Amino acid sequence: MRSLSEIETAVKRASRAVGFSWGISEEIGKSIRQLELFGLQGIKNLNQYYKEKTTKKFENLNLISEKNVAPLEAYCPIILGISFLDQIKSVENFKKIKFKKIAYPILFLSFLSRASEISGKKIHVRFDQNEILLNLNVNIFSSFLNQDFPEFANEIEIKFVNNQDNFTEVEWNSLYKLAENTFVEESESLKQSAAGAGLTDND
Repeated sequence: MRSLSEIETAVKRASRAVGFSWGISEEIGKSIRQLELFGLQGIKNLNQYYKEKTTKKFENLNLISEKNVAPLEAYCPIILGISFLDQIKSVENFKKIKFKKIAYPILFLSFLSRASEISGKKIHVRFDQNEILLNLNVNIFSSFLNQDFPEFANEIEIKFVNNQDNFTEVEWNSLYKLAENTFVEESESLKQSAAGAGLTDND
């Protein structure tokens, strides 16, 4: 089994070989490493994309708005992902972000996962009829584990999910009341033995 560092290094070098700069190649290496860590087919899809890239001119999108439509060919998922990371502070303020036509969306997904960590918010992704939740680059909730990811997404919709508790205030108070049973009342002897206590100054 290949190690994650071996995967990252090979991806970075292969990406440089197909024409990406070393800086972008490094970002691709990190993203494919994450996909493979999460059990998603990063290497397989990257290989297929690089083969198609020799015959098709995929569109680059450098400035992301709330609605983005590729004029001719589908968007390049890598340049789109890099742009998303670069503009994370502005795009996270959009209510929804929509893209029309993205090639190999799983490659774009890896950049979104990293964007979730940078923003500190979960990202909900809907493409065609599929839904995915990206959780701060810790995991990816989807139904694609051990399944082939589609090579083309006609429409992708992205929403940042505001952080909130999964429990009610009543549930929290009930639990906290139990926790209070472990609290120890501070006695005079505890005060004197606590860190920093004492009458002697050794400085």
